[in-house]
Amino acid sequence: KTPPARTPASLRVPFETVRIPTQNSRSLHGWWMPAGPARRPGLILVHGWGRNAERMLPYVAMLRPLSFHLLAFDARHHGLSDRDGHASMKKFSEDIRAAADFLAARSEVDGTRLGVVGLSIGGSAALHAAAHDDRLRAVVTVGAFAHPRDTMRTTGFGRGLLAPGMPLAFRFMEWRVGARLDDLAPQRHVGAIAGEALLIHGSEDRVVPAEHGQRLATASRGRATLWLIPGRGHSDPHLEDGFADRVRNFLAEHLS
Repeated sequence: KTPPARTPASLRVPFETVRIPTQNSRSLHGWWMPAGPARRPGLILVHGWGRNAERMLPYVAMLRPLSFHLLAFDARHHGLSDRDGHASMKKFSEDIRAAADFLAARSEVDGTRLGVVGLSIGGSAALHAAAHDDRLRAVVTVGAFAHPRDTMRTTGFGRGLLAPGMPLAFRFMEWRVGARLDDLAPQRHVGAIAGEALLIHGSEDRVVPAEHGQRLATASRGRATLWLIPGRGHSDPHLEDGFADRVRNFLAEHLS
């Protein structure tokens, strides 16, 4: 759990530190960045594995011109949020829906027009959350995986185990998470989202290979558009020329 070293104040963005109730009687540390008193859409910003809300500061800077209310938070077991056994995509998804509850309870937020921008596991969880919460009308992912089992293999989970031992290792992981990995897989849920999704992926992503984005787009039944960025990896797509404009235009189209 590494706390954020910088806050939105480093961007001269006014913010309030908040605590957001989530599952299992835990709470999340968050930054609430209102765009003024007018009733407007709200955007939830979600970091990736092992990071915290500070990772979303470049997105705060690029999304501020939309004049939407912004909320960035640390997922459970990250940053300054509560510990809760262990982190998982399931908990990321629950935390996103808790953030949606926080936004919808505020009078200045139009709770029927909420969006999510999620990175890596945060993007995968955003797709899962949107399939279970119709308030989430627009989802932008960067480097989201289609199935957690495949990503675990890519990143070395179970490395050194003989092939017969892998199923047991995955069953143990499912026991810890409290759900079958097949049931959690975003590729199973992306077609059920109520709104639209923009799936952004670097062609040279070595953490979550680009074929995950292609699988998600295929499974979306037309609900998602894939933007494959040549030469980009897992953590740098936001540096691409035109990235901010494309993300802002997508969110404005589907939330304004």
